[in-house]
Amino acid sequence: MGVPAHHATTRNLGALYPFAAEPGLGADGVLIGRDLLGSAFSYDPFSLYRAGILTDPNMVVVGQIGRGKSAFVKTYLWRQSVFGRRAWVVDPKGEYGALAAAWEAVPVALRPGGAVRLNPLDGGPGRADDDEQRRRAELLASLAAASLGRALLPTERSALELAAAEAAACAPEPTLPGVVDALLRPTAASARAVGTDVAGLAADGRHVALELRRLVAGDLRGMFDGPTSAGIDLDGPLVVLDLSAVYHSAALGVLMTCATAWLQGAIRRDRPGGAPGEVVVVVDEAWAILGDLAVARWLQSSWKLARAWGVSNVAVLHRLSDLEATGTAGSEQVGLAMGLLSDSETRVLYAQPPGEMGRSAALLGLSSTEAEIVPHLRRGVALWKVGGRSFLVEHRLSAAERRLVDTDARMGRRA
Repeated sequence: MGVPAHHATTRNLGALYPFAAEPGLGADGVLIGRDLLGSAFSYDPFSLYRAGILTDPNMVVVGQIGRGKSAFVKTYLWRQSVFGRRAWVVDPKGEYGALAAAWEAVPVALRPGGAVRLNPLDGGPGRADDDEQRRRAELLASLAAASLGRALLPTERSALELAAAEAAACAPEPTLPGVVDALLRPTAASARAVGTDVAGLAADGRHVALELRRLVAGDLRGMFDGPTSAGIDLDGPLVVLDLSAVYHSAALGVLMTCATAWLQGAIRRDRPGGAPGEVVVVVDEAWAILGDLAVARWLQSSWKLARAWGVSNVAVLHRLSDLEATGTAGSEQVGLAMGLLSDSETRVLYAQPPGEMGRSAALLGLSSTEAEIVPHLRRGVALWKVGGRSFLVEHRLSAAERRLVDTDARMGRRA
């Protein structure tokens, strides 16, 4: 008796065609797990960039809570250490403690009135060049504009730039208190530089000074208001900045910006002579930074410097609509948030609600089949868009790694 005929559409029958499996990205780099349409899946942004497959080493990870994006990011950092890469994390919720403990690292816990301070203006010894002055001025302008809730006036920006230069000239390591003092009490030389008097320059910068003063003497003091505290270990494989004490603060975006700026300065200090290194910088809950226009501008400029400094930036979001929620439709703010996505050629997309898929498909260039699949991806499976290629990847965890990624301890054991 013969085998009965089987009827199927070409859409389903195509999966049976031999030799049609995706060849993957090669064996270099970190093993992520299993390509559901091929074999093992490995990924390394640095080697892919050198091979010309990627034009930038940055990554955006998007996924609903409980779908496995946090487990992926943590094990990705853990496995990168095998290749000598180090990880630097801005952790607004305090979820990287177990990973730090596995590395025998102590998270840098920042809290108002705390004992640990980081100086976001510190570029390190010998970093008094024009590029460093420009970096400080851009950071200060972003912090001030975000705190004021509006763009800086030309007079305010000039007063701030002069104050930053004055603070740098008066101390080997400029600090936010020094900048605030220079804004409130400008020198005659600074006033002459812009054709005004001391009283006029002080009036120009007063609103900026009072907003920045919040980080120095207000309710946010004790975190970024002095020289960096001694004893912070930057030589280990992992540095975690724990901001969980201020997670519910309305100023979370400003504080995360200060923390990210300090990390970038630390990377510059850590590379004598500007030699490139290979560091993975994770900004978790990135929506908090993108919520302010001036800060979004600053973050995008930092994203563009990734190649120059040998850094792979990783932004972690719940939904792609978080990027569009940063401002009104068609606004510069939304454009900058979208630019962050454009400057991240690797996109890792875990399951999204069906209502998200229409816009997500347009933003990521998903095919109709990909858009149909994503809402139904099971836990731990993600659609990877790497350059112009797509992969369905099941992230695999070892038994030893499971304890590093558990964020459901209070909910009981999960299958």
